[in-house]
Amino acid sequence: MQLIQETPDLSAYLAADEAIDHHHALVRETAARLAEGVADSYEYARAAFEFVRDTIPHSQDSGDLRVTWRASDVLEQRTGICYAKAHALAALLRAEDIPTALCYQKLDVVHGLVAVRFNGAWHRQDPRGNKPGVDAQFSLAGERLAFTPDPASGESDFSCLHAAPHPAVLGVLKAAHDRPQLWRTLPTAL
Repeated sequence: MQLIQETPDLSAYLAADEAIDHHHALVRETAARLAEGVADSYEYARAAFEFVRDTIPHSQDSGDLRVTWRASDVLEQRTGICYAKAHALAALLRAEDIPTALCYQKLDVVHGLVAVRFNGAWHRQDPRGNKPGVDAQFSLAGERLAFTPDPASGESDFSCLHAAPHPAVLGVLKAAHDRPQLWRTLPTAL
């Protein structure tokens, strides 16, 4: 699949916004801690990915009822669904000047992940969190995502690389009082 930038301006994929608040002190401190001892931006990106994937539980898996959407809140509260975890990873990567896009898959509902830009190409990564049947890995040599859409079931990948969270995603996150309410309102299309 060919990934298509929403905007040709690469600086848009380094920008901060209300959800990807990479200028927040907690995001900066976390990024600085992850950057200690890594040799290059590739190793940093892997470390940030594994940090979000492995130390911030997916709220559905953990049973956490809280809804987070801002990267700094995800890092502080240590919980989030796929969209929120993607926001946190995007913020950590952008904090270290690694262009990062938000991208989505259409499964039963819309699923969120990120794409990082290395060596002139975009590479999708899924920090959702592993569990039995899900084994997402950081990779620039072929995708190792949590899910592979099944076209026969109406599932698909969206090719657009978004510089900011899609309004449909951000809207449901911000409106939900708890995860059960969020689950009832998750977008099924963009």
